[in-house]
Parts: sequence; C-alpha cells; structure tokens
Amino acid sequence: MTRQADVEWLAGTGADGAGADRRSVLVIADEAPISGRTTGGMAVLASGARLQAHLSWAEAGPRLERQALCRVILAETIGVADAVLEDVLPLLADLAGMRDASVVIVLEPSQIDLVASAIGAAPVDLLCAPSVAECVGSLCLALSPTLERVHEIGPNGEAARLMRLNEEIARIAETLTRLTRGEDEAVRVGLVTDTSLSYRTGPSADRSDIRVRDVRDTIRARRLRDQFFGAGLFEDPAWDMLLDLFAAELERVQVSVSSLCIAAAVAPTTALRWIARMTEAGLFERRPDPFDRRRAFMVLSARASLGMRNYVAAVRHAGLAIG
Repeated sequence: MTRQADVEWLAGTGADGAGADRRSVLVIADEAPISGRTTGGMAVLASGARLQAHLSWAEAGPRLERQALCRVILAETIGVADAVLEDVLPLLADLAGMRDASVVIVLEPSQIDLVASAIGAAPVDLLCAPSVAECVGSLCLALSPTLERVHEIGPNGEAARLMRLNEEIARIAETLTRLTRGEDEAVRVGLVTDTSLSYRTGPSADRSDIRVRDVRDTIRARRLRDQFFGAGLFEDPAWDMLLDLFAAELERVQVSVSSLCIAAAVAPTTALRWIARMTEAGLFERRPDPFDRRRAFMVLSARASLGMRNYVAAVRHAGLAIG
C-alpha cells in the first residue's frame, strides 16, 4: 500500500496542499543535489528551482513505476551502473513520451550509446558533460511553460539557440524533400523564385556509381579546415552527419550514436540535440543493435538517402565537387 508521504511527494504536495508548482524539479542522482557537488545539483540551485524530491537510482525504478506526477525530472547518470540505467531509463522515456514530464539527463561521453539506446526516440534532453550554465539553460527551458517566456532568461540564449536549430533542420528537411522529387518545389507550388539559380540533376545525371571515396575525401577536407582556422569557425553538424551517414550507407557499415556525435565535430550535447531534431524531422532513423541492447545505430531515412544521392548526382553533372 502506498504511504501518505509517498502520495504527497508524488503529487508534489505537502501539508499546505499547494500542488506541483511550475518551478519544481525531481532529481534522480546518487549524490544529494542539495550538496551542490554535482553539475545538476548546482544547476538546480542556480536556476532557483524548488527541489520536489531527490531519489537515488536504486529508489527511482519503483517510484517512477507509480507514474509520478513530475513536471521536470533531472537525472544524473554519471557513475551509475549500466544495469541500473537499463532498468530506469525506459521509465523516464515513457514519462517524457507521454508528455507528462520534461526530462533532462546529464551523462558522460562513455554513456552516450547506452543512454541513447535506452531512451529511444523519446523527447529527452541529453546533456553530455555539460557546464553548469548549459544545465541551467535546459532546466529553464523545461520549467518554462513556453519558449517565448524563457528566451530572454536562458543562459547563453539557450532557448533562442534551440529554436534556431529547429528552424535550420526544417530548412534542411525541405531542401532534401525537393531533391528527392527531382524538381524545385518552390516552382511546383507556384512560389516566386529565380529559376536561373535553380540546379537540377538533368536527364544525364548518374546516381548509380557514386564513389564513397569522394564523400570521405569531402569529410576529411572539412576537418582539415579546423587545423588552419581553429575549431568552431565552420561548425555545420547537420551536413557533417548527413555526409557521414551517407558514406556509411555506401560502405554498408553501421554508425553508432557516439560515432555520429564525433562525426558532427561539435560538443557532444550539441550533436545529441541535432541527432534528436534530425530524427524528429524524418531525416535520420534509429535502429537497435540486435546483438547489444545497450547500443543503437543511426541511418539515413529513405527520403534523406535519395536526397543525398540526387544532390551528389547534381553536383557531378555540374562538374563541381561535393561541398
């Protein structure tokens, strides 16, 4: 039987019956967040959020199975055994997937594949070895009822940056859609455009003998720029990941989530967010490893694959190099 104390914290209420306010956070961590010794703990204190409850990972499974009413859940996986994460993370994914809670998970690089596989496509914000400011920004987004209210208060313009990311991915998806149809969608639907600037593959464009070497050479050339101009100046994670997955498709090799994060050539947290948004946009697909449930592979969707093939064919037809 559930104790009254459990009912109170599950519902976010105490003796005053105030209910779960919008600034409350349920923390799952083996280190007490009030100590401020962890990134997540310091972020909770810095964001001005109210600690709704603190659970160890051992306690989290049984409690979350009761479908706890939590507006925001912050889970720190660092140092937690894989077996424990495999049991609890799917419960967090279920809560996030049902939109009952906003879930933020703080993890370390070595846990990327395990965590990504366990949560699947659930709308969970993954922060890989984040700074306190990054963690505060994610909490502000999760605690705010709308992005419009948080874009001015999020550290480092976190909300505005995420909105720009969504807009950029929408643009990429639209472009790839046009490429898969082999025509300029803007012209087809009657929008105003300069047709002299439109590039088509043409009837002689050949998609059958695309060389993986050309794609890999493009990736290497893009990384060489960082050696001469410094990292960060040419960040373009969406295109870098599209190239990497396209090359892997041509090579018939599989790409793990952690490998794709490396290919993105940006901070792991940024790469994970791009992967999530590109998956939501229907450009990437996640496939579980049939031999290891702690790992998932990323592939191009059929639409993205055809778009990339048409793009490469169009570039070759024009006598240009892959960008």
